[in-house]
Amino acid sequence: MISLKSSLIVIGSVGLLFFGACSNSNQVATTEKSPAISTSNPASPAGKTSSQHGESKGGQVVETGAYHLEFVAEKEANGTHMDFYLQKGDNHEAISNAKVKAQVQTPDGSQKTLNLTYDQEGKHYTVLLPEKSSGQYQVKMLVDVDGKKVDGRFSFNK
Repeated sequence: MISLKSSLIVIGSVGLLFFGACSNSNQVATTEKSPAISTSNPASPAGKTSSQHGESKGGQVVETGAYHLEFVAEKEANGTHMDFYLQKGDNHEAISNAKVKAQVQTPDGSQKTLNLTYDQEGKHYTVLLPEKSSGQYQVKMLVDVDGKKVDGRFSFNK
């Protein structure tokens, strides 16, 4: 009888250890960003911050090769205003001569392609997405800088 109780306790303990090892409750938060690709938390406040990659505009950031891509989406009454910052090098010099398109997947699954125009004063590309439906939007920025393709993927909730 004692052997049976001991066996049940051992089996139960092993089961709990196994269950605990398989759960995701021990998540570790890291503050270090990868030099190749890094994304900021889209739920973070939209304030300007200074990181190891330079000054951020408060959006989602992707570092790819020598390029710094940053996406900021702001709700407006007639849709969503999208800003896209395209910069190059360690000093994050703005690139004004690129061709930038946004492929947007709306929450209902439909696709839209928008051409962004360069705002000389703000040193970024901009466009208005005339969608008002709520949900998650997936955005792929297609960038052509002097024949070189540089793409970034972003998302936002409305």
